[in-house]
Amino acid sequence: MSDFVQRLRNRLQSGPNAPVGSWLMSCSPLVAEAMGHAGFDWAVVDMEHSQLDTMELISMLQAVGNTGMHPVVRVTVNDTGLIKRALDVGATTLMVPMVQNVEEARAAVAATRYPPQGVRGVAGMSRASKYATVPNYLTTANEGIRVIVQLETPEAIAQLEKMAAVEGVDAFFIGPADLSATMGHLGQPAHPEVLKLTEEAVRRIHACGKVVGTIGGDLTNARRYQAMGFDFVAISTDLSYVVRGAQAAIAGMREPHA
Repeated sequence: MSDFVQRLRNRLQSGPNAPVGSWLMSCSPLVAEAMGHAGFDWAVVDMEHSQLDTMELISMLQAVGNTGMHPVVRVTVNDTGLIKRALDVGATTLMVPMVQNVEEARAAVAATRYPPQGVRGVAGMSRASKYATVPNYLTTANEGIRVIVQLETPEAIAQLEKMAAVEGVDAFFIGPADLSATMGHLGQPAHPEVLKLTEEAVRRIHACGKVVGTIGGDLTNARRYQAMGFDFVAISTDLSYVVRGAQAAIAGMREPHA
């Protein structure tokens, strides 16, 4: 089982603070590596809302490979071909965005499995198999892949128990930005109606024996989600750390000197 998912399940059972995560939007291997050495437990390598391509994904995975930070690759869309490419270059924990129902959850899982369990295409040589040097890779690969399903609409949350019952759905991730937008509260992830549905979803996911994560956007919201019971929480994005840090430094330099 993926070390990351097992760690999450252990924390669900024992109840310590949620693992601290980040979001990688800069497409920079150097920044990704720095985030890992800074001490983040995990980070989403985002291919949905960044300009990251497959070759750059390889560099990102190589960069974080010598840190203690676990990479979670969010693919662009729930697509068999795109999922296959991410797996072939070495992704082992995938986040699939905007999964709306049990059929789409099944499709996401099937895309990560070789036949007969799924429909993943077979490459004779890939980075994932260490260029065909891993013995029995094709017969063991399915066991090492983990799938995180994103719930980003009220309709998806209504279906979560059915999705949780799909073999191969290992965890859920609630996307506050899209959830609030689809609830009619664009740009307001902390709206009371959004938070109420989010809390309800966390309870229901835990009742299914699954773990669930989210992103705060800032430290205040991240701590709120921790207190709500999320099992893994990303504070914000690498670019936001750069911008906020730069703004704070600029403001400090422009303050009148004593």
